[in-house]
Amino acid sequence: MMARPQQGPRLLLAIMGALVALTYQTRRKTFISVYEVPLSDPVVVTTLDFVTKDFNKKSNDTYNFRIVRVLKVLKRLTDHMEYRINLEMQRTSCLRMEVNNCSFQEGKLYKKIDCLYSVFVIPWFEKYKVLAQNCTDG
Repeated sequence: MMARPQQGPRLLLAIMGALVALTYQTRRKTFISVYEVPLSDPVVVTTLDFVTKDFNKKSNDTYNFRIVRVLKVLKRLTDHMEYRINLEMQRTSCLRMEVNNCSFQEGKLYKKIDCLYSVFVIPWFEKYKVLAQNCTDG
């Protein structure tokens, strides 16, 4: 059976449209699962430590910051493992090179920030990478 001459371009257009849609669908990330993770999870603990060190390394502030409160941690599985972390950090009394026994700043130097992080994690290789970070004054 042969297509009529006027149906040829329509058929070709339909095939191309289907191929474009299929290509677009395979490029989109499909989440295998998304769920909240407890703060006691060992991977969450090491990821929070990485986030704190990464923030302080990139910060222009004279003092280090430390996590005050973690509001939520979501684990997202796609073609990789990703943690979405919503947290609050506060400026400490420790200068950038100091890291232990840091109390929080009070008075004029008090500063709190709210952050939303997205972190790529391969825990068995201890590999972490910040995919997105959005911090605002709290």
